[in-house]
Amino acid sequence: YGNFIDDLRLYVRGGTGGMGYPRLGGEGGRGGDVWFVARERTTLKSIRDRYPQKRFVAGTGANSSVRALKGEKGKDCEVHVPLGISVLCDDGKQIGELNAAGERFLAARGGLGGSLATNFVPCKGQRRIVRLDLKLIADVGLVGFPNAGKSSLLSKISHAKPEIANYAFTTIQPELGKIMYADYKQISVADLPGLIEGAHANKGMGHKFLKHVERTKQLLLVVDVSGFQLSIKTRFRTAFETILLLTKELELYKEELLTKPALLAINKMDLPGAKDDLNELMKQLQNPHDFLHLLQEEMIPANTLEFKDIIPISAYTGEGIEELKTCIRKSIDEEAEKENEEYRKKKLLLLQTSE
Repeated sequence: YGNFIDDLRLYVRGGTGGMGYPRLGGEGGRGGDVWFVARERTTLKSIRDRYPQKRFVAGTGANSSVRALKGEKGKDCEVHVPLGISVLCDDGKQIGELNAAGERFLAARGGLGGSLATNFVPCKGQRRIVRLDLKLIADVGLVGFPNAGKSSLLSKISHAKPEIANYAFTTIQPELGKIMYADYKQISVADLPGLIEGAHANKGMGHKFLKHVERTKQLLLVVDVSGFQLSIKTRFRTAFETILLLTKELELYKEELLTKPALLAINKMDLPGAKDDLNELMKQLQNPHDFLHLLQEEMIPANTLEFKDIIPISAYTGEGIEELKTCIRKSIDEEAEKENEEYRKKKLLLLQTSE
């Protein structure tokens, strides 16, 4: 999976409380807490490199003394984590998430200091093993089989420089690029490792890929107009079959993914015979139910994806790239407007009910 790390196990322990002072009824200070704080430009790799032990222990509370009957609280331990982190217990249960810069999560609480309630004996801090799970946050996620031209497309529409080659599985780690517009608006695009049939069952890089799709606002399916064949042993799939298989994989992993707004980019329009293949595909997409018999029953998705736009492109020659960028912008703006409208309606409702 290259140098890219998208999960990390850490040991966290809150500080022990300070000793109480039985003779004068003094209270020891509380132990420090361990906090996760979301920071931009932080990666899980930088945490691992900086703290190879992956242990985070907060400071011990000060003992109660004649000079200070109330001991001082122990020093907190702050761990800077990237945005888009889910915090999981060791058993896989999610206990928190951090999505915006500055958000904080209490990972381990410090122990109470010695006091009358604890017979002046301090308590130990909370200790546990937690897992940080990263899901990339991007406006648009590129979805497609290997070799569909996702990396080439990302390099054409943004300043990202992913590795590009003419064999399947060139992309072994997610790549983030930003589309820059003339009015300085930026839209982030994530290019993710290629899906294969059976990805929902974690074949290939199934779950490592699919979990990143969850955090993207919209999907951009990239399909090779001439079809796709992973290897000599696997069946050849036409562009229409590829779209259905991609939909099926998303559906089997998490049905909510199909509710995201989706665009379809039909790539490699520079190939000979591409125009005929495109006409055939458009016919099939207009009445998909008439062509479902082409696939085995278990490969047919329960719901087909509704595409807001279908754009023929060539990442090689640059044909249709500007139109695609415009469609992405339009789609993102429309969704943002919808969200604002819903937010305004909710506010209005709250005002009306409070009156």
